[in-house]
Amino acid sequence: MLELLTPAEMAEADRLAIAGGVAGIDLMENAGRAVADAVARRCPRGAPEICVVAGPGNNGGDGFVAARILAERGFPVRVLLVGERERLKGDAAEAARRWPGIIETVSSQAVSGAGIIVDALFGAGLDRPVSGLVRATIAAMNSAGVPVIAVDLPSGINGSSGALMGEAVNATETVTFFRRKPGHVLLPGRLHCGPVEVADIGIPASVLERLRPHTFVNCPALWAEHFPIPKLDGHKYARGHAVVVSGGLSSTGAARLAARGALRAGAGLTTIASPRDALAVNAASNLAIMVRPVDGAAELSGLLADRRLNAVVLGPGGGVGAPMRDLVLAALAGERAVVLDADALTSFAETPEALFAAIKARGTAATVLTPHEGELARLFNRGGKPSDNSSKMDRAVVAAADCGAVVLLKGADTVVASPSGRVSIVENAPAWLATAGSGDVLAGFAAGLLAQGMPAFEAASAAVWLHGEAGNEAGPGLIAEDLPEALRAVYRRLFVDLGVWP
Repeated sequence: MLELLTPAEMAEADRLAIAGGVAGIDLMENAGRAVADAVARRCPRGAPEICVVAGPGNNGGDGFVAARILAERGFPVRVLLVGERERLKGDAAEAARRWPGIIETVSSQAVSGAGIIVDALFGAGLDRPVSGLVRATIAAMNSAGVPVIAVDLPSGINGSSGALMGEAVNATETVTFFRRKPGHVLLPGRLHCGPVEVADIGIPASVLERLRPHTFVNCPALWAEHFPIPKLDGHKYARGHAVVVSGGLSSTGAARLAARGALRAGAGLTTIASPRDALAVNAASNLAIMVRPVDGAAELSGLLADRRLNAVVLGPGGGVGAPMRDLVLAALAGERAVVLDADALTSFAETPEALFAAIKARGTAATVLTPHEGELARLFNRGGKPSDNSSKMDRAVVAAADCGAVVLLKGADTVVASPSGRVSIVENAPAWLATAGSGDVLAGFAAGLLAQGMPAFEAASAAVWLHGEAGNEAGPGLIAEDLPEALRAVYRRLFVDLGVWP
């Protein structure tokens, strides 16, 4: 289940299923049964009552079904409704009619005494901040000190962006339907979900052919088809040659981390293009990585004239200003894959159009930008801050379309977006990746995969996933130097899973 469906896409999936002959009330019955099953697993018989908090839409309808099924199984159940029963419509009204018990009016005190709470307020369809009684009720659910099972998505989380809409339920577990939503994976939404179960409610998988979703969970199934597998009869020259442009004497570490990352990721050869004043440091610090003297854009162009050097990283520790801009434009003037990170991006904060024009002039040649939020804002908002009203996914998609490159927007929920609108969102990154130099290694991983011929979107997505797995492998206390070394164990497991090793 790679696909992530926005609330609008999920509504269309429901519509297509109903148009294909599946009754809407049957979808709701199946959804409610899945919720009831999840509640029953957590609620032993004889426990305090189950409190179902139902909203005025279909999410509330799912709650009514769950309440009825749980009551039929002998559990004590109360149902609280936001709004008036008479205003329920369609399948939700029918689900309420089938509930044989009392429907109470919701209040912030009504959940007290419950042994478990079912959050069936809003789900993924919420599009405005919660307020008033609803906000107070969500706060009461959070402070009740009992398990909360969220129906579809914790109420108060935006299904498309994962944004907090004023106040949100802190769910112990979430039961969603057919496919997850971006709000389950993006932060802060992910933090509110707990484990997420995806229930089959009778929507045929064939509706995906009509929906053509463009957002995916970042995992090997998304990019494995394009992943470079070394061949027994291969050689290092067939696996590409990555180049990392180093900064001056006092800032060589970032380039060395990126170069090590590219080599570990599988590039057959890796070279550091080093200013002459840093040659001795770069050469003394590397064995398998070559070092070549390069001062300025003209010498970089000369080095890259060798077409075998097919991927280049610029930015890590490279310095901000005109010299870096010239180096970037020199690297972009060719068919090689280019990864732009850190200083390479900030150097164009005042003249982004020059960078975007150079990227677009490359046609199909691979270009990957790897900003964090601050760098993205400087480059695309002319020094401004990212809008609080736009989602991380939207920011990455708009940036990729504007500049014509794949944009890898870093963070615990790193988003990779292509100019065509394809998006991957990662969920395997541990907290301890937030350390100096971690992003330099990531840029190197991407370059190493690009050097081996992997397409840009897939290479960036794979690099992000490998980065997260390497962080998990290294564990708490890691420093950036640990990440390339941890990649060996990650590759071993990946190749076993792909059936290519041992």
